[in-house]
Amino acid sequence: MNQLLNKLPKHLLQYTVKQDYNSYTAQNHAVWRYVMRLNTQSLKNKAHKSYLNGLIQTGISIEKIPSIDEMNERLAKIGWAAVAVDGFIPPNAFMEFQAHNVLVIACDIRNINHISYTPAPDIIHEAAGHAPIIANPEYAEYLRRFGEIGNKAISSAEDFKLYEAIRLLSILKEDPHTSEVEIKKAETAVIAIQNGIVELSEMAQIRNLHWWTVEYGLIGELDNPKIYGAGLLSSIGESESCLKDHVKKIPYSIEAAKQNFDITKPQPQLFVTPDFAYLSLVLEEFANKMALRKGGLKGLNKLIKSKNIGSIELSTGLQISGIFSQVIKDENNRVLYFKTNSKTALAYKDKELIAHGTGYHTDGFGSPVGKLKGINLAIEDMYPSDLEAYGIYEGKIVDLHFNGGIHVSGEIITGIRNLQGKILVISFKNCTVTYGDEILFQPDWGIYDMAVGKRVLSAFSGPADISSFENFKPIGSEKTHTITYTNDEIKLHKLYQTIRDNRNTGTISIELLQRVFNEIKKYYPKDWLLVLEIYELTYQLKDNTFSKLVLEYLQNQKSSKEQSKLIDDGVELINTL
Repeated sequence: MNQLLNKLPKHLLQYTVKQDYNSYTAQNHAVWRYVMRLNTQSLKNKAHKSYLNGLIQTGISIEKIPSIDEMNERLAKIGWAAVAVDGFIPPNAFMEFQAHNVLVIACDIRNINHISYTPAPDIIHEAAGHAPIIANPEYAEYLRRFGEIGNKAISSAEDFKLYEAIRLLSILKEDPHTSEVEIKKAETAVIAIQNGIVELSEMAQIRNLHWWTVEYGLIGELDNPKIYGAGLLSSIGESESCLKDHVKKIPYSIEAAKQNFDITKPQPQLFVTPDFAYLSLVLEEFANKMALRKGGLKGLNKLIKSKNIGSIELSTGLQISGIFSQVIKDENNRVLYFKTNSKTALAYKDKELIAHGTGYHTDGFGSPVGKLKGINLAIEDMYPSDLEAYGIYEGKIVDLHFNGGIHVSGEIITGIRNLQGKILVISFKNCTVTYGDEILFQPDWGIYDMAVGKRVLSAFSGPADISSFENFKPIGSEKTHTITYTNDEIKLHKLYQTIRDNRNTGTISIELLQRVFNEIKKYYPKDWLLVLEIYELTYQLKDNTFSKLVLEYLQNQKSSKEQSKLIDDGVELINTL
């Protein structure tokens, strides 16, 4: 139904799941309806002007949980698509979906105990929070560009551990059957990993920018901003409190990249952008500081620390993808030599070079970088006549001494050139590569392929050609828990369905409402949402006697401050509509 989905890279498909629409209970739909009715009423004066119209454009109804298939029909008209996923997915995968104009939607829905705010991504947050604002073309382009750049951000080895710990915590908190002991243990694990991170990686910083804009962003004037962040748009609690004075408002800037966040708590401060165009300016400012655009020794070191598949691009355009393990530098911090230690692929313009994939470079790849000693002209800048003059051609036994001390000695077999004739790779047999007394390659290891390039222009996460590695992006080991309902819960859900069906018929039965109300009082004295739905229908009937009885019962249901507000807000909405 949406052609964008057919263009998704295969490695992203491992994160997608099928939305089991029939698994949603009538209580789930009631939770959706309650949140959406309150939000659309409350946010019409608090949210960015794109919000309400965006709900319509992206196929999101107030009355029922959206179908991903139906959303895709609407999203296709604005150049986007959506896929269902299992809860949190790794940040770089999330961003790569964005780069392809695809929203990821966690299809579970918050339970009634987390109706104001959920620590886990759910369909209210993903669909009703993220989707509406992308109907704004400028914001949609920011989101796509953010995904494109964020996908290239280099992670640290600790980032994935933190992701898995946060994912587990969110899953446990959203499962009503989880014990407090399990939750406390998971919270302790998250804190321990966070405290152990000394330096924020590129991915951690760009994840922060994403959080303070896409998730929790405010827009407009500092003293009177509007909401556009999905986390705020989907939280009936925080969308109200976030605009109050106790939440500090800070002008949005690149400094937001250093501000960490806690997903399990309301945010103590928020960043305000003057407009959507400014978001893109800050994004470009951050991108200019990334290894993606800086390259060099720092970029290589980031890849080595990440212990994940990454790529560098040399000044010739040759790209090397693998897990980088070593770099040799000179006293001026210039890269002299780099090395990977596992399957490696070579590419040019993001397309793997023929015969230079992971099946050939199975054990790694290493190469010098820079100019030859005593020769001002770099190999990459030599014309065929220059190469012949310096004795660098097929069948010639050569000794190449690079600035900094790397020495390559062997017989040239062949070379690979780009369409402009620039040489990218030189292959040797009987080759020895040394750095002082250190042997970097020796003849009995086979053919030596030397990358050609005088500088490392770029370093980024992932392979240059995404087809070079299968499922190179990790996926969380903990799956979202399937909630097993008790017989009593199933009976309660049937009562919700009875009220839902009666409302949808358009002919309200007072006898049916009374019967369900009596059953709730007898068997489910803690349930308040279904009683609220009954009150809504009795209010419509103008049956003052029964309506007052239900309202009085609701008032007695206020067992906590939060529940009291939920009931009061629901009653006020019914009385004013």
